[in-house]
Amino acid sequence: MLSNPKLIPEVQFMAQVEQDSGIAVSACYQCKKCTNGCPVTFAMDLYPDQVIRLVQIGQQKAVLNCSTIWVCSACETCTTRCPNEVDVAGIMDYLKEQAIKSGIDIPQPRTYAFHRVFLEDIGRRGRVFEGGLLPRYMFQSGEIWRKLKDRELKDDLELAYHLFRKGRLALTPQGIRARAAIKKILANSTG
Repeated sequence: MLSNPKLIPEVQFMAQVEQDSGIAVSACYQCKKCTNGCPVTFAMDLYPDQVIRLVQIGQQKAVLNCSTIWVCSACETCTTRCPNEVDVAGIMDYLKEQAIKSGIDIPQPRTYAFHRVFLEDIGRRGRVFEGGLLPRYMFQSGEIWRKLKDRELKDDLELAYHLFRKGRLALTPQGIRARAAIKKILANSTG
């Protein structure tokens, strides 16, 4: 018998993940192409291939409590590189949602704040409006107070001004025509 309760496999976990997400996690044969292409492995506690393997062997607690799922930038490099077309980025998103639903303490609260603000922005107008996204993130994450205290906010404001002057930062948001389709996609997201 295993002495560490975190190591007890939950045999139905992979089947549940595959059923809920529609992603064939069982197709992964651990070639590690996802990890080798990932630009943020330096900040992860588990590599993408390890997360997938832990899902395969039923290590739900280990996966939902790791910081990797929150560090993942959803760039989809892993998904693109997978020879078996496993949507690794999609699994990371699914695991985030499950962690939230399970009430697990999020090891990357600022990342979660950005994730939430980003999805709200997409849901609101179908695309991101950087001019509103960053201030909302700063307030919701509490970063505004740290930057004020450390006197870093002045640098951010100067950067925003330079971006605006070069036409790289819009003052007004733009939407898309297919907002209803975006809302439908995000309807099941707990983000």
